[in-house]
Amino acid sequence: MSSPLPSGDRELVQIIDSALAEAARKSGEWLVCRPGCTQCCMGPFAINQLDAARLRQGLAELEVSDPQRAARVRERAQQSVARLTLEIPGGFPGDPVTGILDAGEEAEQRFDEFTDLAENEPCPVLDPETGMCDLYSSRPMTCRVFGPPIRSEGGLGVCELCFHGATDEETAACEMPVDPRGLEPVLLKELQKTTGKAGETIIAFCL
Repeated sequence: MSSPLPSGDRELVQIIDSALAEAARKSGEWLVCRPGCTQCCMGPFAINQLDAARLRQGLAELEVSDPQRAARVRERAQQSVARLTLEIPGGFPGDPVTGILDAGEEAEQRFDEFTDLAENEPCPVLDPETGMCDLYSSRPMTCRVFGPPIRSEGGLGVCELCFHGATDEETAACEMPVDPRGLEPVLLKELQKTTGKAGETIIAFCL
């Protein structure tokens, strides 16, 4: 059952999507992200409970509009969970029942090792036949900001397929601001108060 999304989530998505559109406009041909490119759809990554709630709501809506496609998403998610818990040496770095990742510095290191070993695991929301995301409008924030230059603790990062031939200055000029108003942490606290859910997970488990 999907968790109710905070009303402000729609505003957050609109802000991020508008920032992406502007970054794409500035980036021009340096940004090679296109439908069917699945470079960023391989390997598990951590998502928060707001992302998870958005994905579950998107899947619930898909079950109404296209139940067969929704069933395929659920089946791929179940198969992915099985592979990630049974076939990866060291096992899932969290609770294999709830899918919540362990917290702490040591747990982060285990998760990094886990993602390295599972780097070829396709996202269960990715349709293997079309190369398209079946829950694109409900995708996590990590997916929404992938491609354009994004600022993090490690500096300015871009997709390895993008910005070939651009100078550092040209790349920096296309930087995409992420959540400038700090809405996401506020909405996460609101969601936790409503549902009691906290902690990070991965897409396969949340579906």
